[in-house]
Amino acid sequence: MFDKNRTLRWCAPALLGALALTMATHLHAQVGPDDPDWKESDTPTPPAFSVDKLLPLAMPPYVSLTFGIDPATLAISPDGIVRYVVVARNAGGSINAMYEGIRCATGEVKTYARAGGTGPWSIVTEPQWRGFTDNLPSKHAWVFARQAACDGRATAASTPGDIVRALKK
Repeated sequence: MFDKNRTLRWCAPALLGALALTMATHLHAQVGPDDPDWKESDTPTPPAFSVDKLLPLAMPPYVSLTFGIDPATLAISPDGIVRYVVVARNAGGSINAMYEGIRCATGEVKTYARAGGTGPWSIVTEPQWRGFTDNLPSKHAWVFARQAACDGRATAASTPGDIVRALKK
């Protein structure tokens, strides 16, 4: 006799395990060995930003903040870093902005400066590269990388306009 409950109790953990293995393999592929000759270019001054034309990030439903990228701040440097200003807004309307860089080749993000409201910028004294999947308060950089900035370990676009088009999809 077929016992549906027994089958579900056996299949559910197996399926979850397979999913976890698939995710771990995908994430490991994004964070490969570093190029020993790579050097980050000088970081430009944090750009002015606007909250009027933000392109939204498709955050998971459990995230209470909304995030958007100011398209006027997007830049792709010769060293492969996608730099941008992301704005976080809570339900009450308060905003915080971060000037960040994504390095698709290693699956990392760096925060260069932070601002509340419309400024002024507070420069991070010793910015550090962190993995997309580190235990951060928000995964907005990972979402941005997947949604528009990165294609696996490569920058997904050759121009900021390509990233803007991907964000608008």
